[in-house]
Amino acid sequence: MTTAGSRSRSDLRRNRTRSPEHAAASRFIPHVQGLRAIAVLFVVLYHFWPGRLTGGYVGVDIFFVISGFLITGHLARELSSTGRVQLGQFWARRARRLLPASLLVLLFCAIVVSTPYLMPTSALPGELKEIVASTFYVENWYLAIDSADYLAHSGDPTTVQHYWSLSLEEQFYVLWPLIMLLAAWIAVKWFRGSRLRAAAIAIGVVSVASFIFCVVFTLTNPAPAYFVTFGRMWQFGVGALIALVPRLRITNALASFVLGWAGILALLYTAVTFDGQTPFPGFAAALPTLGAAAVIAASNTDRWWYPTRLLALRPMRFTGDISYSLYLWHWPLIIIAPSVPFWGLTIYHRISLLVLCFVLAWLTKRFVEDPSRHWSVLTSRPPRVTLWSSLAAMVVVAAVAGGGWLANASSYQQGVQAIQQLRADPPECFGAASVLDDACTGTENDGTILPAPGFAGVDSPEDTECFVQLNDARPVSCEFGSKTADARQVALIGDSHGFQLLTTFQAIAEREGWHLTTFFKGACPWSTTALSTGGAFGAACEQWRTAVAVELDKRDFDVVFTSALATTGYDASGFDSEHAAAVAGYQEAWGTMIDRGTPVVTVIDNPVWETDPNKCLRTRDAGTCTGARDDVLVEDDPLRDAAKMDGVTLLDFTDVYCDETTCSPVVGGANLYRDQDHLTVTFTDTLAPQYTRALKEAMGLAG
Repeated sequence: MTTAGSRSRSDLRRNRTRSPEHAAASRFIPHVQGLRAIAVLFVVLYHFWPGRLTGGYVGVDIFFVISGFLITGHLARELSSTGRVQLGQFWARRARRLLPASLLVLLFCAIVVSTPYLMPTSALPGELKEIVASTFYVENWYLAIDSADYLAHSGDPTTVQHYWSLSLEEQFYVLWPLIMLLAAWIAVKWFRGSRLRAAAIAIGVVSVASFIFCVVFTLTNPAPAYFVTFGRMWQFGVGALIALVPRLRITNALASFVLGWAGILALLYTAVTFDGQTPFPGFAAALPTLGAAAVIAASNTDRWWYPTRLLALRPMRFTGDISYSLYLWHWPLIIIAPSVPFWGLTIYHRISLLVLCFVLAWLTKRFVEDPSRHWSVLTSRPPRVTLWSSLAAMVVVAAVAGGGWLANASSYQQGVQAIQQLRADPPECFGAASVLDDACTGTENDGTILPAPGFAGVDSPEDTECFVQLNDARPVSCEFGSKTADARQVALIGDSHGFQLLTTFQAIAEREGWHLTTFFKGACPWSTTALSTGGAFGAACEQWRTAVAVELDKRDFDVVFTSALATTGYDASGFDSEHAAAVAGYQEAWGTMIDRGTPVVTVIDNPVWETDPNKCLRTRDAGTCTGARDDVLVEDDPLRDAAKMDGVTLLDFTDVYCDETTCSPVVGGANLYRDQDHLTVTFTDTLAPQYTRALKEAMGLAG
């Protein structure tokens, strides 16, 4: 028989080791769930229609504030009632709440990207690396180190890039209770003060330091600043302080009404007016962060027209309930959908996909999220069982990703080798030659597309050390071709649309016995007009241009070739228009060389697509993958008007890419694009005769 004493000791021991779903009473707040709905809708609509809701990415910032508020409130209640936080239980609850749905989507992505029919094999290495990084919740650091620009649209991101925010949140769940416990311990041990007051002070200090770091790092290093954990901690801290300081929760009817609607208006303003050019996070992130905090703090629910009541309506609460799974599913489906046979990018396809995202999110919430939180196999056992089980599940997902690489590694290598062979020995009347070579008139391609759409993504210049990016302002130059003293000196200068010509120009220099010098900086054309992008990146571009001008002045070149992305934004201050600003900047930069007797050759930019045409080409006939000329081609490319000056030669290959109404991603059997706007080396090689002729004529060498 068990005595009362032994039973109580047994109960105590069990309560200390089991991991209940709620360590303290639930504090469900309906209007906060509605705020989740706003956050996820901002993000989803931004990803579906980035040109319509240009600042929808601030939804992630709203999530951070909500998490800070809810998690801190939970920890504070436990700390206040028990004087401690059972870390194992806390982390186990988080694992059961978040990991099942997260790992399910990651497993889905690992399988899909390993299926050549659904995703290009050329993208496999990058996809699998990020899946593994996301599985172990370090995706934000992977992207920060890789200097990815989440707000840019150069190339296609992976199916799991959105896991950066989930990774950051998981790191928050690890660090936050430790910060609160340390502060509480110091308060009791040394100052005999209130645990919660000490926690609030500690979080306030961390938040201020984090905000300062965020602002400075955004100005000096904007790309990684978007992902770095400490640069975002202040947003969690703002929500946390509302949970810890009761006076910040406004119950007065008028004040709550005004505060709540002001917060919603601030969020709508940021979602509509912010865009990829907004220096973010930095100072700009304070507006959506404080807006979300204002909505949370507005606690009065007396009238139906109060935001707290409207956000608690059933549709908003439903969307808030499925917001986690909706966030998980929407992005992979957006990336994968264009590669699915018979799928397109029309408004009807997008709406259908959006509906599918909601259905999958509800199913995941109903059959994965909710059951896993209450699975007795885990909840009735010590927290370590949940944590070890979670680790095992993560290892399984990583193993599936590794298996995907093993299954496709040989195909990947064969595809790379096929591209190398194609460059060395292209077919007759291939690519631009099918249009520009009179001997190819009337010839027809057999329908083969080279390089294959599944591998075009790797058909790029290999000398990436010659290409500086982001805030790097060094005037890095690379030297190729002849080293003889009497060799003709050719300079190739530009942004990524200049860099895409590097391999072709290397071959030209070798063939003609010329010496080639290059200067490239991503998103920074050779001009003197400031970019519309300010901050550290704009400053780095200015510094790079100045440094390149100094380097050019030290050398005597026989000709300079330059190209630039036609959609680059310029600061129109002091000019009649942005176009006029761009033209003036090009002409001033080129004039420094022309005044020294060095001719300049430039080229009209190639069409720019909304998404990588290879997604369409992998599953459809090339004739169905064309784009309307008005949609993909910039007719008023500023390079065209800038070239109307003595000493400049303009090349225009628009008739190669397009007819009067449409542009094609395939010309003469050649696959033009490796992503949505950069040409394959294979195709630029087919333009080599035209580039060579123009350079020779500019140097007076044409026979």
